[in-house]
Amino acid sequence: MRHIALRLESPLMSFGGEIIDNYGVTRRFPSASMLTGLIANALGWRRVERTSHQRLQDRLVFAVRIDREPAGGAPIQDFQTAQLGKNDNGWTTRGTPEGRAGGAATYESPHLRYRDYFSDMLTTVAFRLEPADESPDIDQVAVVLQEPARPLFIGRKPCLPSEAMFAGFSDADTALAALQAIPLFDPESAGETVSVLWPQREPAGTALVTRTYALTDQRNWDGSGLHGGGRMVCEGIIDRAQFTSPQAPTAKDA
Repeated sequence: MRHIALRLESPLMSFGGEIIDNYGVTRRFPSASMLTGLIANALGWRRVERTSHQRLQDRLVFAVRIDREPAGGAPIQDFQTAQLGKNDNGWTTRGTPEGRAGGAATYESPHLRYRDYFSDMLTTVAFRLEPADESPDIDQVAVVLQEPARPLFIGRKPCLPSEAMFAGFSDADTALAALQAIPLFDPESAGETVSVLWPQREPAGTALVTRTYALTDQRNWDGSGLHGGGRMVCEGIIDRAQFTSPQAPTAKDA
């Protein structure tokens, strides 16, 4: 089966997890909903096209690895403030602006929130769409990832990629095997092993499983718009030596 390879690299990136009050955490691996939104953004879909988003997420099968761990090994936290007045409008997920009622301001003090990011991190994704013959197919997605309808970002809008996301194709029977066939983009990174995540329903291959759990990373696109779907995944490690080595550049490439 043919998979698309995605290189996710940025000075800052965020794979958002559950937001508790005003604290937005980040996971170590990109979520199904984030990848769905990224592909949909490349296709030029509007967020109100809920059924299309839902079907795309339902078809998505992927595995992820961390080529380079984040600088410092831990998230960095951004402190944000916002204070909206009566005449301030904001765009909603429905595609229309919405104003504020009440007095001169909605609250006496600014709204405070915290958002976590990883810095100087590099992850690779191998994904396919099932069934393969449904539109959009893997070839259509490959085209728009190289020439997206709108600018792409990794998790949050400030997280712009520092390298091209589309990194070619990889053929394998499973997403994890397809991922393992993609050369490491940072083979000199520290550590003897690479952290990986893949669907539990697919075999581990040569990966050492460290834990299996239910991951709530799917959005209810066709209903409430909130995260409410989950799937079973495996986390594990693979020796760096087991990944395909980068090919030496040819005279034509030099």
